[in-house]
Amino acid sequence: MTRPLRIAFMGSPDIAVDVLKALIAAGHEIACVYSQPPRPAGRGKKLTPTPVHAYAESQGLEVRTPKSLKKAPEQEAFAALGLDAAVVVAYGLILPQAILDAPRLGCLNMHASILPRWRGAAPIQRAIMAGDDETGVDAMLMDAGLDTGPVLASRRTPVTTEDTAGSVHDRLADLAAELAPAALAGLADGSLTPQPQPEEGITYAHKLGPADQKVDWNRPAREVDCHIRGLSPFPGAWCNWTQPGDESPTRLKLLGARRSGQETSAPAGMVLDDNLLVACGDGGTVRITRLQKPGGKPLDAVRFLNGQPIPPDTMLF
Repeated sequence: MTRPLRIAFMGSPDIAVDVLKALIAAGHEIACVYSQPPRPAGRGKKLTPTPVHAYAESQGLEVRTPKSLKKAPEQEAFAALGLDAAVVVAYGLILPQAILDAPRLGCLNMHASILPRWRGAAPIQRAIMAGDDETGVDAMLMDAGLDTGPVLASRRTPVTTEDTAGSVHDRLADLAAELAPAALAGLADGSLTPQPQPEEGITYAHKLGPADQKVDWNRPAREVDCHIRGLSPFPGAWCNWTQPGDESPTRLKLLGARRSGQETSAPAGMVLDDNLLVACGDGGTVRITRLQKPGGKPLDAVRFLNGQPIPPDTMLF
């Protein structure tokens, strides 16, 4: 086993917590944890630390939450840690060259895709939305580009037609926690050699915005299905419908779907039965299996429809 290394951990969301736990379990010295600053959350808008911040504090680790690492004082404070390496998992801040150069072995990023496919901010969602049948985690040595550095090691997992962004996230969190200590050890003892990313197959997982969330029923059923599952549970795909007696449309958040083998000549967006089978643009159909209305809780379709029927011939838009 490689001797324990002195490392900084840089991460923010839940997927990063599992990696931090694995590095602690491997016996490495966590010199400092960097995470995004606390942000208002919940109805009371109380300042809330990130999952990584909260976990690190519970372990008695030093936590730093700079808004930026671009200024000299932050860079000097980082360099003063005397690090062997930094491990980065969905941190959310750009690392300037001075930060990348400070650790003796460099900065190791655990990226949730098979690079060079889905470089960028939302690789899990984009992979499912695109209908990919496989994804994974790459351990990458960071350089100045956007997820362009050489790859040390990878772990992969299939993506099924039942998967959501949530289920894939959980599997990738487990894979990242397994991969990070192994990649760090291989980097330290030289048993793993960083391999340049291929020049072919580069795609970008651009940050998700409101325009990405609206369902376009004119698209083929396969694409609609992937779109809904790829955005579940967060941020959630949505469409509108007009309840009987209402003039204004109501937004429905769609959190689960599956393709049906049924074909139809009905217009795209039409509900075809009492159980939310919806027509798509190619004549295929998708059944909505989980949804949420404004102010309500996410519900399986059966429970939702018991309280709020959406009858056949209703148009979703």
